[in-house]
Amino acid sequence: MSSGKKKSKRVKPKKSCCKSKPRCKRCPIRLLAEGRLDPADAKKIFAKDRNRKQAKKAKLALPEG
Repeated sequence: MSSGKKKSKRVKPKKSCCKSKPRCKRCPIRLLAEGRLDPADAKKIFAKDRNRKQAKKAKLALPEG
């Protein structure tokens, strides 16, 4: 018998955005927009210029740092 609790799976984000539309389930831009990306992970991922450019294009506020 199960206890009735569901474990929420943590999605591991990709290292870089693949620029595909619609965004894949592991896209860091999608996870940031949904609020499911850890701020520490976001700083590392969006340190790359390519990822910053894609997030800016998607009109997302990037974490500082």
